[in-house]
Amino acid sequence: MLNLNLKAKNVLLRPRITEKAALSADKNNTYVFEVASKATKSSIAASVRAAYKVIPVKVRVANIPDKAVFIRGKKGVKRGGKKAYVYLKKGDKIELL
Repeated sequence: MLNLNLKAKNVLLRPRITEKAALSADKNNTYVFEVASKATKSSIAASVRAAYKVIPVKVRVANIPDKAVFIRGKKGVKRGGKKAYVYLKKGDKIELL
């Protein structure tokens, strides 16, 4: 974790449990996490290694854009964020639930 004041436990916010994420976990051994907005690929890999005791093969990062919403007659903004796709070796597995 280079030049960041992020601790390993503060990088991974929560797993993203969606239908698409569940299918990719079963099929491709890929897990999706919501991460801190200042997290880097190396800090995410180190955090997964510390939290789940598995070594990631590859980490891909995608930004989630903000979304305009209209609720109860008022306009607002749903904040985006950042998500990370963590690829593991064939035999490794993460228990999320």
